[in-house]
Amino acid sequence: MTDEQYFQLCRANRDLRFERSAKGELIIMPPAGGKSGGRNFRLTQQLANWTDTNDLGTGFDSSTGFKLPNGADRSPDAAWVRLERWKALTAEEQDRFVPLCPDFVAELRSKTDSIKGLRLKMQEYLDNGAQLGWLIDPQARKVEIYRPGLPVEVLDNPERLSGEPVLPGFVLNLAPIWA
Repeated sequence: MTDEQYFQLCRANRDLRFERSAKGELIIMPPAGGKSGGRNFRLTQQLANWTDTNDLGTGFDSSTGFKLPNGADRSPDAAWVRLERWKALTAEEQDRFVPLCPDFVAELRSKTDSIKGLRLKMQEYLDNGAQLGWLIDPQARKVEIYRPGLPVEVLDNPERLSGEPVLPGFVLNLAPIWA
């Protein structure tokens, strides 16, 4: 399937969630359940509120597609791109699947997600240029923090996460996500 065919498939099926692997394999993802959708809303809300208080970049929700440098099309649960990188894109590039890897990505594990699959996805983001990634697992109340060149840091039941230095001043309150 070409990039254009994939884009048209996604546009024609807006109520379905798709991703595409670097090998071109189409991945059909189930819609989020109520608890997962609520948690993702709270995560995105906090990132959006922080983004609104500064002029450092722009944030995205889980419906945004990113065309990674390795050819994969991914839709992280929450993402953020530095303003200079966003502004360097053409209007058409901003309107379609964004042709870059976000600087920050967050994946929020739902009951139907494989932890192994999410870990591979987080590594893929790092391999494609992400500077910070959070894999948030509400079932285990754990967060895995991904940074280039560093081992994965695992936090047990944290109350807050700092986005420093990639997201200066951003602190995610996990209470509404754990609830």
